[in-house]
Amino acid sequence: MNDHSVFGVPGPPVPPGDPGRDAAALRAVGAGAGAPEGRPGRPGRRRSDDSRRAILAAAFEIVSEVGYARLTVEGIAARAGCGKQTIYRWWPAKADVLLDALAEQADLHVPLTDTGSYAGDLRAFLAASFALGGSREVAGVLRALMAEAQIDQDFGARFRAAFLRRRREALGVILDRARTRGDLPAAPPPGTVADIVFGTLWYRLLATREPLDEALIGDLVGVLTAA
Repeated sequence: MNDHSVFGVPGPPVPPGDPGRDAAALRAVGAGAGAPEGRPGRPGRRRSDDSRRAILAAAFEIVSEVGYARLTVEGIAARAGCGKQTIYRWWPAKADVLLDALAEQADLHVPLTDTGSYAGDLRAFLAASFALGGSREVAGVLRALMAEAQIDQDFGARFRAAFLRRRREALGVILDRARTRGDLPAAPPPGTVADIVFGTLWYRLLATREPLDEALIGDLVGVLTAA
């Protein structure tokens, strides 16, 4: 089984920055979407954390191997070495297990690094986001969950809250930092910046299947940092 902390998905190089500030910013936009509660330092909490991470890793591995349609809670439980009741105690359905895994991937692999400039911060954010979203494993999960969100209204609400909104909030940290430094352009407004960034990502993932590459990153940085 792959390393539970990263689910086998390689992360992009992290630009130099302020690790303490990055960690604080990541905490500000939320921890794992479905992490079990518990008291720090208690053995039960450690077992719960280990079980949760094994389940998330198993779900990610299986969906990468057989696709979302053939992913089952029974299969996840067997791979993770736990009972189905453990999974259903924390998540209502297989889509929510993947949603939690996806949110954790984004928190792990998209640091909010302070490079000293808005253009540098934006480029680092785009590079990390596109490297993660463009990987075969994660791209498949993104497409499956977006499709599920269109046919299941309740899951769609959870998907927007636990992932889409949190990604916009993460980008908002970069925009707020640039505003404080005084290098955030007057236009486009922050909400439109997020629409452009994530609209481009989803359009390429779902419609054209074009690469999320360095050329695209350069184009977006140029458009979004123009005075």
